[in-house]
Amino acid sequence: MYETHFGFRELPFTITPDTSFFLAQATHHEALNTLLVAARSGEGFIKVIGEVGTGKTLLCRKFLASLAESDFLTAYILNPYLEPLTLLRAIADELNVNVEPGSDQHQLLKALTKFLAGSYAGGRRVILCLDEVQAMPLETLESLRLLTNLETERRKLLQVVLFGQPELDARLAAPSIRQLRQRIGFTCQLRPLTLPEVDCYIAHRLTVAGYRGPRLFTESAVRLLQRCAAGIPRLINILAHKALMASFGQGLPIVDIEHVRLAATDTESVGNSGRFHRWLPSWLNTHRQSA
Repeated sequence: MYETHFGFRELPFTITPDTSFFLAQATHHEALNTLLVAARSGEGFIKVIGEVGTGKTLLCRKFLASLAESDFLTAYILNPYLEPLTLLRAIADELNVNVEPGSDQHQLLKALTKFLAGSYAGGRRVILCLDEVQAMPLETLESLRLLTNLETERRKLLQVVLFGQPELDARLAAPSIRQLRQRIGFTCQLRPLTLPEVDCYIAHRLTVAGYRGPRLFTESAVRLLQRCAAGIPRLINILAHKALMASFGQGLPIVDIEHVRLAATDTESVGNSGRFHRWLPSWLNTHRQSA
């Protein structure tokens, strides 16, 4: 690939949620702090909302990595599109709770209750993180509420963090789960990155990847990249990676707006947009001189 050409130790713009690349931009820093405060205060439900590609999974992994193992036990369910009984089994499996094969819902709840009470007595709180919760069936969401009914006089025995796309809010508006909605103590909203944040984001990932040279992405390239990606980190990574490939293919030491244009044209979610082709020519005419 292009690592040697640009002096990278590793690829800087992969789309896998690697916490070593986590950057506490305003929106993500605020969300991480909120999650940590909520976890330590013992809130039952916490909600994190963000559009596709805004970094919810990376934030989740960073949050879990930030919790002291001496104080917390954690479980992470990546695919919550599960029936209530199957979800309970998945939670038990994540927490290494011993349950008999073929256990019914009552038996699973009994085993989980015993485990949660024992963890609390031992000074460790249990936090369950669920990703892509907008896809969770309503009856499964309701079963989560019943699970979080388990509590002492002072604290919940289980805290649940819901990560989801904006559609999650519509699902939570359903009258059948209004009791769950009332129990959400903290809400975080991840927003797209602004132009200055994109500039910092790119510089940060390049530095983590080992780059130590002069500015690699021109200012105009960053402006076009932010505009094409609409500030969405996943799209920024995709476009930046392809732009680096284009620059490497030409044997150049920098990434300019032409490389970003080629990357955007080659990216289905951007280049196939009629709106993209309408505004791009005039934008390039305005900004090409400073590239």
